[in-house]
Amino acid sequence: MQDNARAFMPYPFVAVPHAESGPLSGYTFAVKDLFDVAGYPTGGGNPHILARSGIKTTTAPPVQALLDGGARFVGKTHTSELAYSMSGLNIHYGTPRNGAAPDRIPGGSSSGSASAVSNGLCDIALGSDTG
Repeated sequence: MQDNARAFMPYPFVAVPHAESGPLSGYTFAVKDLFDVAGYPTGGGNPHILARSGIKTTTAPPVQALLDGGARFVGKTHTSELAYSMSGLNIHYGTPRNGAAPDRIPGGSSSGSASAVSNGLCDIALGSDTG
């Protein structure tokens, strides 16, 4: 996938099984790099955590619910370091582009998820509120 929005972590793509039918069939989704997805590491916006993460063998329940509903996973999105930011900036990985207003910041720690949706790279994206 071409990611000119810098919304996604540059992980190698791993296909994640999803239900062939369901209420979310035909939709794509991405998840903030705080949620575990089997076959991927979870870095939390920090290269040291990423280095220690290892490849996950289980998938977080909210992600699994989307997969079970038929949605297709397309990748993990950037988060600000340790999900602690109101601006969406990340010194290690850069800042995702705001698709709705490219001259403005993309938002808080779920900036990669917001960027992925606002740039039309997926239909749905999971974020979180760490406040």
